[in-house]
Amino acid sequence: MQSASQPSTSRLQPAPPTSDRLPAVSTNGQQSSTQEDESVTTIIKTVNEVNVVFTVTDKHGRYVKDLKKEDFKVVDDAKPAEEIKDFRNQTDLPLQVGLLVDASNSVRDRFKFEQESAIEFLNQTIRPRYDKAFVVGFDVTPEVTQDFTDNTEHLSRGVRALRPGGGTAMFDALYFSCRDKLLKAPRSGPLRRAIVLLSDGDDNQSHVTREEAIEMAQRAEVIVYTISTNISGTKGKGDKVLERIADATGGRPFFPFQIRDVANAFAEIQDELRSQYALSYKPADFKTDGRYRTIEIVAMDHKNLHVRSRRGYFAPAR
Repeated sequence: MQSASQPSTSRLQPAPPTSDRLPAVSTNGQQSSTQEDESVTTIIKTVNEVNVVFTVTDKHGRYVKDLKKEDFKVVDDAKPAEEIKDFRNQTDLPLQVGLLVDASNSVRDRFKFEQESAIEFLNQTIRPRYDKAFVVGFDVTPEVTQDFTDNTEHLSRGVRALRPGGGTAMFDALYFSCRDKLLKAPRSGPLRRAIVLLSDGDDNQSHVTREEAIEMAQRAEVIVYTISTNISGTKGKGDKVLERIADATGGRPFFPFQIRDVANAFAEIQDELRSQYALSYKPADFKTDGRYRTIEIVAMDHKNLHVRSRRGYFAPAR
């Protein structure tokens, strides 16, 4: 039975960026403590595995989907990983998707077409009883027009409820969506998390910085795909911001200068979500020091293959 959550709108103000510095690595081992109400159990988890979602393309940019665990080497913080513990083709894993749409004055010209392209993407991507998505519009603050649901009709209504508004607080919207939506969403096992961000990249209202928003996406293990709404025909300052966000999280930036190319960008993202791998590994020299650690995945014995994943993660602090 499909989720029955109804479209709802709520405006939210992101908390200061210094709060909730949460780790973005998977867990193994647990310890429980019983509180006064014995029905409430607190689970304390110790981290020693890292999850990574990635894609592999050939020299022509085509996805390579038939590689095996033995084809890859993982380098964590410049040292070979101790062990690749789990490896799988990602397409069979549940998907949690956030659609973030810039509703500021800067993108009014193409707004209707972008809405319809976004609806088609959600209809084609979200599988009932398996995947879930939410919709956030943002101008000076993020506004949830549809919370997590697998009901594509409700998602469509959430997209159509978006209305162009004032200034642009894109970094706040990304930070909020990663911390307050995706990080807090229930998860019962391995899954994929992605955000599709439509904007011109020109932020003039955010309380958090670009790098703080990227850090929160990395902590939440979110891949961000950006679709530029700049139709000037040349890459602007905002496009470079979108490129940085996508590159740092393992996603891709799209620059559809023609309005018809917006639908093509969504179609390419949908194709990539069906072409991913996932692995979990144990770092060789893991320390709970809160430090940023780099990740590199190498396709061994395949010179012409390109592996794209997030660049790293933050180890938990003691």
